[in-house]
Amino acid sequence: MTDNPADRPDLPDHIQETVHALAELHAEHHRRAPRIQRVVDRLVRLVSRPRFVAMVTAFVAGWIALNMVLGRFGVAFDAPPFPTLQGIAQLAALYITVLILITQRHEDELTERRQQLTLEMVMLSEQKNAKIVELIEEMRRDNPMIKDRVDTRADALSVPADPHIVLDAIKEKQGEMLAAVDAELAANPTGPDPA
Repeated sequence: MTDNPADRPDLPDHIQETVHALAELHAEHHRRAPRIQRVVDRLVRLVSRPRFVAMVTAFVAGWIALNMVLGRFGVAFDAPPFPTLQGIAQLAALYITVLILITQRHEDELTERRQQLTLEMVMLSEQKNAKIVELIEEMRRDNPMIKDRVDTRADALSVPADPHIVLDAIKEKQGEMLAAVDAELAANPTGPDPA
């Protein structure tokens, strides 16, 4: 591990390595983002600050006040009900919505990568745990000081789960549960009775 000012002497090395790995995942995600994505991210951060709300409020209040004053002299450029201001607000709302959606999509990609990493780590941990159980059982059987007995649960736990079989079982169980819920709803279309 390289020396880094962010290294924390109060954390064990393996925790620091994990922190660095997660930070690198985020940094790589940011590095891979196109320049336009980084610009959009900055704009969304700007828009999501309280200062932006204050600036918009000041702009709208100034627009209305200026048009009310100019309206007394008959030269208002956007008389009440302020259709130009409404158009500007609608266009700004559209752009802000699109910017937020773009940013959310980009963040979803990072979330998906973290979920994939989590799944891989869980599967690896499950395999390690199965191996540990297998080794402990082997030690137990080989130790003459410990009474030998059959432990079917330990035998089952010593075999790593096949992710495909587990996924199929989950899908099957979810299908059964959804079918049961559909049957309940068909039997009682108005929903459950209020208690």
